[in-house]
Amino acid sequence: QLQAYGGGLVQAGGSLRLSCAASGLTFSNYAMGWFRQAPGREREFVAGVTWRGGSRYYGDSVKGRFAISRDNAKNTEYLQMNSLKPEDTAVYYCAAGLFDSTSSNPRMYAYWGQGTQVTVSS
Repeated sequence: QLQAYGGGLVQAGGSLRLSCAASGLTFSNYAMGWFRQAPGREREFVAGVTWRGGSRYYGDSVKGRFAISRDNAKNTEYLQMNSLKPEDTAVYYCAAGLFDSTSSNPRMYAYWGQGTQVTVSS
């Protein structure tokens, strides 16, 4: 089970930190990712990190602004979001996949959190 939290309302240029707590799985065995979905749009890859955290990968729209990390001792992954823009407004989902790499393909991820709303006002 994955539980995402930390979303909220923030002004453009602000920051938020999302967290995703995992339970019921061996967290350190899983690659982790963040996706987002805005109303009327397809789910979009945001960031991914390998099971040890040694490799990180970002969607083009968030490169240089967002940072993904994980703490295997706490069974938690994070998404630090800086310089937020109104177009970052979406429901953000965390996901876990049993593979030894990173992937932007949502089909690679077997487990999904319930989503947390991020709203960026202009």
